[in-house]
Amino acid sequence: MSPSFRTTSSHPNDPTSSKGDRARWVALWRRAVPGAFNSAERVFTELARFYGEPHRRYHTWRHIERCLEAFDQISPLADHPDAVEMALWFHDAIYTAGAKDNEWRSAELFREWSKGCADSSFRDRVHRLIMITTHREIPNNVDERLLVDIDLSSFGLPWDEFIEDGQQIRAEFAQLSDEVYFSALLRFLLSLLNRPVFFFSDYFQQRYEQAARANVRRLIENLRDRGHASV
Repeated sequence: MSPSFRTTSSHPNDPTSSKGDRARWVALWRRAVPGAFNSAERVFTELARFYGEPHRRYHTWRHIERCLEAFDQISPLADHPDAVEMALWFHDAIYTAGAKDNEWRSAELFREWSKGCADSSFRDRVHRLIMITTHREIPNNVDERLLVDIDLSSFGLPWDEFIEDGQQIRAEFAQLSDEVYFSALLRFLLSLLNRPVFFFSDYFQQRYEQAARANVRRLIENLRDRGHASV
């Protein structure tokens, strides 16, 4: 069974010309979703269309590329590396700033496109992995821990890059006032800082925990100095 697609025109910022990304995707899709072997190219084009939507600033194809770069460092640690990688490709496919169901809709998109074409346990595993990127619950296995750590790994970037990412996310919420946006951001930052660990896997703890905590503390101080409160 082949997934259904809308006929669309490509956004000028989409990554369909990236031969490396395309080849990587095609190989993954064909081995993980063998029943939809011939649809790999079309799925890639449709994913590219989603990540190239004009309202996106941070949740773009570049975010997926960065996630894949991090994944390549830890793939031998994963119990089900193809499922982790597939979840990374899909986890922000559907994105509307502030929506509560982005991850669920992205997970359902994968489930729809792979219906009847992949092993049911694989489809369920990918769905669960996408849902863990809501960051609303503690990951409870190796793959979930690696996935959420990859998704948050940009918190461990050098300060200037970390702030640039934050500015891109802020631009996605242009409809919100600073008071509303930064109050919510502070609550999220404090929830991360108050966890026993920022990252859940040994690999990311050892490499990025200290930098991520320092970045978050500094940003919290900056926001409070500017008069924002997590009310």
